[in-house]
Amino acid sequence: RSHRQSLSSLQRLFSPQPFTVTRYPDDNPRVFKSVPIALPKDWPGDLNYSARSTNSSRITLEALPSDANGNLCALLLMNPDDPLAKPNVDPQTMREYFNTEFPQFSPLIPNNEMERLSEKPASTLPAFRYSGPRLHHGDATLVLGDAAHTVKPYYGLGANTALEDVVILSQCLDDSQNNISQTIRLFSDKRAADSEALVSMSRRMDHTKGKFRFITNFLGPLILDGIFHKALPKIFAPNMFAMFGKPGIRFMEIRKRKRRDRALQLFIIGSALTGLMVATKTSIDMVSRRLGIPQRIVTGVFALVIINFNVLKQMVAKMTQKPVVEN
Repeated sequence: RSHRQSLSSLQRLFSPQPFTVTRYPDDNPRVFKSVPIALPKDWPGDLNYSARSTNSSRITLEALPSDANGNLCALLLMNPDDPLAKPNVDPQTMREYFNTEFPQFSPLIPNNEMERLSEKPASTLPAFRYSGPRLHHGDATLVLGDAAHTVKPYYGLGANTALEDVVILSQCLDDSQNNISQTIRLFSDKRAADSEALVSMSRRMDHTKGKFRFITNFLGPLILDGIFHKALPKIFAPNMFAMFGKPGIRFMEIRKRKRRDRALQLFIIGSALTGLMVATKTSIDMVSRRLGIPQRIVTGVFALVIINFNVLKQMVAKMTQKPVVEN
């Protein structure tokens, strides 16, 4: 940076952009404790499992496969001031919490692992940051892995992306015939934009403090992607997590695709709502003119009909529901 400041305005215009590190403020600080989980034989072992507490503690359990034998590495994510984040928690207290909030996982954790989970102190998650607009300095210095793109380890993106960096660096060495200067520039051209895209997308998914942000930044996009991809798979891509697992797709391409999908989804939803409002208003006007009734009365009748229809539908569903017979 000091070297760039010493350049003239004309020299700065044609000189490479300086190497910088962009750090995001951590507005959703979380700590974690890890615990191994062994899945039953009839549970899929190649999936990521996630559970969220129902109380106000906002504790989540994220479990990722650690091998091909059904063993998971689970992270208990908590607020830093949560009582369970402290060391030497009563193991019975921890067990009771799992029984209440994560009953599907509690039987999978033996007592000795529950004791270790209770005794250990919580670890701090890293803050989001990325290097750019290039990942090299000079002719022999290169950053990759967490030095290039630091994310929280919710979705297995940190280590996996670092390993992907190594593969791409190896490809760059082959393409440049082991010329170090060319290799680091080629790697920087291929991965700098992906580093920024990875961190920005990951941070947005983490930016979920409060129900509104949780819906708009996390849950809402997942629901919309699921509905639209199922209905029109040739037009809409699957959700972001599914795209992360697809080989050969760059992070910047995923972000570009999801932005396009979101804009088209909102356009379709907005058009449908507008059409529904116009059709409703037209129907109300037509009924009002033909019957000679004020529009506000027709609107009230329409609303009562809709409400009564929903109530009747719920009553019929309860009446036709089969009783549960306990042995």
